[in-house]
Amino acid sequence: MDASSTTVPMHFVHNLFQGISTSLARRKYFLLQAGIPYFLLEAPHGRVTVYQFARLYRLLANEYDDETPGFFSRPLRGGTLKYLCLSLLDAPNLQVALHRYSQFFRLLLDDVAYQLVIDKDLASLRFIENASLQGDRVLVHELMLKLVHGIASWLIAEKIPPLKISCAYHQPQHSHEYLYFYPGEVVFDQPWTAIHFDKKLLRKPIRQTKQQLSAFLQRAPADWIYVSFGERLLAHRVRDYLSEAAQTGAVIQQVAEALHLSVRTLSRRLAAEGTHFQAVKDEVRRDLAVQQLTSSSVSLAILAGQLGFEDLASFNRAFRNWTGSTPGTYRRGLAQNLAIET
Repeated sequence: MDASSTTVPMHFVHNLFQGISTSLARRKYFLLQAGIPYFLLEAPHGRVTVYQFARLYRLLANEYDDETPGFFSRPLRGGTLKYLCLSLLDAPNLQVALHRYSQFFRLLLDDVAYQLVIDKDLASLRFIENASLQGDRVLVHELMLKLVHGIASWLIAEKIPPLKISCAYHQPQHSHEYLYFYPGEVVFDQPWTAIHFDKKLLRKPIRQTKQQLSAFLQRAPADWIYVSFGERLLAHRVRDYLSEAAQTGAVIQQVAEALHLSVRTLSRRLAAEGTHFQAVKDEVRRDLAVQQLTSSSVSLAILAGQLGFEDLASFNRAFRNWTGSTPGTYRRGLAQNLAIET
């Protein structure tokens, strides 16, 4: 399971525009440049790939010279992320790096702050809201927490598994997406948004260099929006098998055998994680379909077969149920983008 075959709901795109004063025509222009079909603006259940979302994010950041486009009362000018990371690279360990990270934002912003708290065996990095945000509040909290988590994981060249995620907002409708954003417990209506992890990780040395920073920045924000934890949750392992092994049509018995589990155990453990086999399978097929419709010209009939559908009609029904649109409509939307661009 990787970012290339992962999608996010269209409301992320809508909410990304919330802090920016722009016309519908300008929004369509940015979507055109990001390769996102216009009709998805009116498709509440539409999906875009992580890379499409990341491209849109970079376009807005460049256009408005704000690396947090419209999030706060003061923009973070182009180059802020680069200089932030440069200030962290010579830290002796992650704890010092996260302290510097918090101080960096204290100097730049009045609206929000980060705070590193260490209690017994747990370290917590809090994102604290000091004033009303300009952008969509939930999206800002989500992305700013992903930012520090992504940078911290990159710095020590190791995925930092959260033990718990606290969210300073009501549980949103898309909270089921958090299964793939973070493993482990997620709680809402908390005093602040925070990521909690084993404090032993604070002693980890910084393993990145200036030479490696350029590649990291070029992939931003995809690398910090999406951090895979396939080894942590069974749902991720099921997703890995269905996608990487090209087994999207596999039945639960096949997957259980491949993972050395009984069908009953597989079902029980998925239920404990808040999902079930068919839901994971449908998510894999949905995301692979969007990814293929975005990046390839494979015929819809062939794609339907690759995804394990009996025929094109079955694929059309499933895709409409997942996204509110047919795969043909999605592809025609991309074609219209290209026609206007040329």
